[in-house]
Amino acid sequence: MVDRVPLRTGPLVPRVEQVLRERISAGDWAVAQRIPNEAALATELGVGRSSVREAIRLIARDGLLDVRHGVGTFVTEPPDDDGDLGRLLRRARLLEVCEARTALEVEAARLAAERARPDELTALRDRLGRRHDSNGPRESAPDRFVAADLDFHRGVVDLAGNQVLSALFTSVLPLLHTAMVELVTGEPELPDTSCAHDDLLAALERGDPDGAEAATRANLDTIMTQLREGGAR
Repeated sequence: MVDRVPLRTGPLVPRVEQVLRERISAGDWAVAQRIPNEAALATELGVGRSSVREAIRLIARDGLLDVRHGVGTFVTEPPDDDGDLGRLLRRARLLEVCEARTALEVEAARLAAERARPDELTALRDRLGRRHDSNGPRESAPDRFVAADLDFHRGVVDLAGNQVLSALFTSVLPLLHTAMVELVTGEPELPDTSCAHDDLLAALERGDPDGAEAATRANLDTIMTQLREGGAR
């Protein structure tokens, strides 16, 4: 029976991804070698096959694994210019996360502007204050900043009064947290979007759906523009 590899605490897929990346980096599997299949890795790590599949997909996007359907998954030779190519791949992945956030949070902001009660907005203002307090320097405590930022956005989604939107946001929250920490630490010149957050709260307090949508887009579009243009580093 295969002994299970201990996983660190935290969201499941990023933990599995980290373990597999560490094994590739350590040379546990040689270049061109086929790694164990999903079922074997799931048993070894004590997780579900879907978590292994998603972790492999993310690593393959970075060019470290080659998934050949019906054949297996193989370790690939790292790109020669890992710096430039690695940053491009990372930005593409983060951009997808931001696009998904926009689709979800824009509608949530519009609904929140129509439905939020004054006492709920007072609580949301407290969340925004904690987000601002943790904002700088972000690179020194990215986990703390990202947690406070996402707590504010989760509050906005919950104020939409739509259980499906809240459930969707909760389901992707671990992915958002991992991606945003990576973004904050990997893009040192990332613009400060505090003003857009202030504008969002102000629009909610006015009961202004269009203003809430515009502020949400201003926040996420700023980040997406930077990722598309590759302006940092």
